[in-house]
Amino acid sequence: MANVIKALTAEQQEAAFAVRRAVFVDEQQVDRDLEFDEHEKEASHFLATDTNGLPCGAARWRLTDNGVKLERFAVLATHRRQSIGSAMMKAVLQDIAANEDSRNKRIYLHAQIDAIPLYKKFGFSPYGDEFMEADILHQAMERFPSGDAP
Repeated sequence: MANVIKALTAEQQEAAFAVRRAVFVDEQQVDRDLEFDEHEKEASHFLATDTNGLPCGAARWRLTDNGVKLERFAVLATHRRQSIGSAMMKAVLQDIAANEDSRNKRIYLHAQIDAIPLYKKFGFSPYGDEFMEADILHQAMERFPSGDAP
């Protein structure tokens, strides 16, 4: 089972960035300048480690004018299908719920098509048409605070 922490130190954040580089830049061929953007400093970053303490997953969330945006969910290829994505989602959603500024806001994301089942499991619903982002097919998804769903 993965251990997920909020990456607060420079070392923890660099470990999360290394996972993102491996998944998005190396594996999926996303341009490094698209992967690492102007929102790194304002975002809340998360790091997942495996049972040996090795970094294996990363994620971030940030406040936007449209609500809370979940971004950069990545799990190393060697660690997929081990519920690491679910563990990260639980940690991120708990952090959002505990944050005064993000509570009761719409939560949204741009899901790679293969990841849609994971996000649906956590109450996210697709909206709009599929679209290309960083040359990868995506679907916008959202979830509303309890009782606020359209």
